[in-house]
Amino acid sequence: MKADIHPKNYRLVIFKDNSSEERFLIGSTINTTKTDTWTDGKEYPLSSVEISSASHPFYTGQEKVMDTAGRVERFKARAAKAIAGSNNQ
Repeated sequence: MKADIHPKNYRLVIFKDNSSEERFLIGSTINTTKTDTWTDGKEYPLSSVEISSASHPFYTGQEKVMDTAGRVERFKARAAKAIAGSNNQ
């Protein structure tokens, strides 16, 4: 590997998938405030992610609706309102 090509803050970081609780140890420059212990007993910076290859439907083959902010319900309400409005014309 070439010397001095990575940023100064490049290090190993644990990424934790909130959906599946799966963890990955990957090199990154992401800023984190939390730390966690990896299986090797060493402590690494921790970053939580909502979705990863461990929980994404493309990789798992399972369809799952992840609605963390009521987006699906708001969309259904707008769609129903739009359909009702087009029927009145």
